Amino acid sequence: MAVLCVCASAEARSNVVTAELRGTVGVQMEEFVKEVIADSESRNASLIVFELDTPGGLVEAMRGIVQAILSSQVPIAVWVPPGGRAASAGAFIVQAAHIAAMSPGTNIGAAHPVTAGGKDIDGDTMTSKVMNDLKAQMRSVVQLRGRNQEIAEKMIDDSISLTATEALKARAVDVIAGDVNSLIKAVQGRRVRLGRNMVNIVLDDEVVLSRVGMSFGERIIQFVSSPEIAYLLLSGGIMAIFFEVITPGGFILGTTGGVMLLLGAIGLKMLPFNWAGILLILAGAILMAIDLYAGTGGLLSLLGLPVFCLGGVFLFRAPGGELLRISVSLITGIAVSLGICFGFAAYLVVKGLRRRVSTGRQGMLGLKVEVIADVEAESAGQVMCHGEIWRARTETGRILKGSTGIVRGMDGMTLIVSRD
Repeated sequence: MAVLCVCASAEARSNVVTAELRGTVGVQMEEFVKEVIADSESRNASLIVFELDTPGGLVEAMRGIVQAILSSQVPIAVWVPPGGRAASAGAFIVQAAHIAAMSPGTNIGAAHPVTAGGKDIDGDTMTSKVMNDLKAQMRSVVQLRGRNQEIAEKMIDDSISLTATEALKARAVDVIAGDVNSLIKAVQGRRVRLGRNMVNIVLDDEVVLSRVGMSFGERIIQFVSSPEIAYLLLSGGIMAIFFEVITPGGFILGTTGGVMLLLGAIGLKMLPFNWAGILLILAGAILMAIDLYAGTGGLLSLLGLPVFCLGGVFLFRAPGGELLRISVSLITGIAVSLGICFGFAAYLVVKGLRRRVSTGRQGMLGLKVEVIADVEAESAGQVMCHGEIWRARTETGRILKGSTGIVRGMDGMTLIVSRD
């Protein structure tokens, strides 16, 4: 976790920590929030400002972030910076904060739960279960912070989204601030609940701002822990390695596939996945690879392709992954792309098997020759074949000089020819 001090004062008592939360709410963001809070508590920080810009994300990761905020011993302001949004899971995080803040021109809400592919949750029972659970959590944090419970529930039931002005008017947020300095001034003296106690946020005139950000490695982990990115890396890595195995002679495909598999594995480690999905993806890839290697003309690929795609469907059908589904359009796109690639490869394999051998002993059969010295069965003559002069004889009869013939076989380095 990298730290950049914007200003410093050894005598200043008020230390405000700011950290950016950008992108999908996932396990890595959850771990980052917990690290920031723990570090701020150890440094006796006066305030933490999380700059949140997210389209939403994983429910379990959101729960972890909310729990960390509720347990914090340092007041936390979650602020939506200019151009940002706090959609879906982001709305829960904003409501959990001691101070909920937005910039002009931002929005909050649209917290109706959907799958990772953007579709409604399958089944009325599951939908009702998830909705009631999320509404209960939203009510609990909103009641704790004294904000508008009705509006908060509408964010889930009706997927309403509010601008900063609308949210302030509806008491869905506490402050509108255009920058961090304005936010710090706005929270001065506010009374918030820390655990069981009510405390006032008191900041000195001179405030030390400590900027905290994810390291490069943490950002990579956050990127690959997206369900669809993890699926793409996993499937792409498997296919690249199989192509390398069936078409050896280089290392680029194999190395690339290995790196993709490693990144995909890191992403899957951060998500609730199902081993059955991985095995199906692997089985589908093996069937398609065998098809190319054995030259069955695409029959195994017709079986392997749907098995491969079925693996994507079941990949996140695991406890804790109720809202994780790979987009159908993504699976369809991969299926079409793989179908085209394997269809073209199968065509080349079949075409190669049917092509007449053009080298060695077999490659000489059927070639035309020009007789440059009489050819007989008892004595060898000479013929011109492919621009080269060869000794040649016939099995019966004679072929005169200037005639043409056809290669029927070879006897050592002597061609056996017959009349054309």
